[in-house]
Amino acid sequence: MTRAAFFVLTALADQPRHGYGILREVEELSDGEVRLRVGTLYGVLDRLAADGLIALDREEVRQGRLRRYYRLTDEGVTALDAEAERMAAGAGAAKRRIAEGRRAGAPARPATEGPAGLEPPTPPGLAGGYA
Repeated sequence: MTRAAFFVLTALADQPRHGYGILREVEELSDGEVRLRVGTLYGVLDRLAADGLIALDREEVRQGRLRRYYRLTDEGVTALDAEAERMAAGAGAAKRRIAEGRRAGAPARPATEGPAGLEPPTPPGLAGGYA
């Protein structure tokens, strides 16, 4: 499941929403990290509907414009719950590994260093080779 699909399903978990409401809710739920464009949103909605995870709830005309409201289906709730569990398990595994590394006294190494005990690689020379 893509990150966009996860947040769209999450946005619909508590109530049906129309497109613009979904956009705002996704941005809020992701603390601004996921900002969907309208075209991207409707592509995600089309895929989720084709997969049976969301359905059209109702249509309304507001200020002369048609608003389509979408809702989660039972399959959508199941898929969202499974993805949330998968993500939580992965986060838990990462937290355990970090804690184990700290308990073992493993020093944090900068990303530019090679494996422990080895010198970092020599930077390339002017001609692209190694000095």
